[in-house]
Amino acid sequence: MKRLFFMAMLSISAMGAAQDLNDLFVAGVNDAERFANAYLDPVAEAGLFSIANGWYNSGEAKPLGGFEISIVGNITGFKNKNDKKSFVLDPADYENLDFVTNPGQPRAVSTGLGDIEGIIVVVEDETSLFREEFELPSGLAAEDFNFIPTGYIQASVGLIKGLEVKARFLPKIEIDDEAEIGLFGAGIQYEFTKLLPADKIWPIALSAVIGYTSLSGEYDFTDSGVIDGSDQRLDASFNTWNISAVASTKLPVINFYGGLGYITGSSDIDVLGTYEASSPFLTTTIVDPFTVATDASGVAATLGTKLKLGFFRLNAEYNIAEFSTFTFGVNFGFR
Repeated sequence: MKRLFFMAMLSISAMGAAQDLNDLFVAGVNDAERFANAYLDPVAEAGLFSIANGWYNSGEAKPLGGFEISIVGNITGFKNKNDKKSFVLDPADYENLDFVTNPGQPRAVSTGLGDIEGIIVVVEDETSLFREEFELPSGLAAEDFNFIPTGYIQASVGLIKGLEVKARFLPKIEIDDEAEIGLFGAGIQYEFTKLLPADKIWPIALSAVIGYTSLSGEYDFTDSGVIDGSDQRLDASFNTWNISAVASTKLPVINFYGGLGYITGSSDIDVLGTYEASSPFLTTTIVDPFTVATDASGVAATLGTKLKLGFFRLNAEYNIAEFSTFTFGVNFGFR
C-alpha cells in the first residue's frame, strides 16, 4: 500500500512497481522492457496532464507589485478510463514470458492504473531445468485509488502593465531513504484587456498564459527483487507545457473564469543500475538497461471560480482533457 500511495504522489507508477519490474528481468531485458512500456505509459500520461494544470485562477493580471502565494492541489481521475487501465499481453510478442493458465493465449493484464490481479506468468527454458513463476503487478485501482494527486506551492507577481510572472515548486522530499521527489516550474501571463483605453470598466479580462513544469523522482529497489545487482533504481523526469487563452469576470468578491488551451509534455523513466545473471535469459551483467519514454498532448478546457476575501482567496476549477483534473487552491495575495 505504501508503494502505491507513494507512486500516486509522484505521478509515477513505476516507483511502486519497482519490485515487479525487477522480477521481470528473469525473462530477459527485451521482455522486461516491452512489459514496462505497456504498463507504465498510461500512468505517465496521466501524470503529465496532472502537473500541467493550475497555472491561473483569473484572467486579470496583477498590477505592478501585486502578488499571490498559493498552495495548489490537483486530483486527476481515471475511474472511467478503462482503455487506460489494461492492455492485452500476447505471449507471441515476448521471447520468454508466458501465462501459467492457458499458455500462449493473449489476455488483458493491468497497467499501472488498473485493478486486474492474480495473473501468474512463467519463465522457463527449453530444457525445463529452469522455471520461475511470479505474479504480474496490478495498479492503483486495485488499492481503491482512482485518481493521481499532485501538489506544489505557486507564487505570482505583477510587473509592468498587463504582465505577470509565475513560479511553482515542491521542495525535494525523501521517503524512507528509498525515494525522493521534487518539482519546479515557471510561467507568464499577459492580460490583453490592459491595452484597452477603458479597461477599468471592461466587464471581462482576457489573457494568455504559458507555463512550464518539471517533476523529477527517484526510487531505489536494489533489495526488493529476485535479480541480484547494485544501485538498482528508477530515475524519472516529467516535463510539460501549458499554453492557454483565459477569460474571467471582474467582480469584487466572487469571480468565474475559463480557459481553452493545449497541453503537451514528455516523460522519461530510466531503469538504472546493474542486473546480474540469474536465469538463462539474462546471460551477463546488464548496466542501465532501458528507458520508458512517454509523450502526451491534447486540448484542455477549464472552468473555475474564485472567492476573494481581502488578503485570503480560494479557487476551484475543473479541467477537461484526455485525463480530466480537479484543481483547488488556497491563496494569499495583495492587490
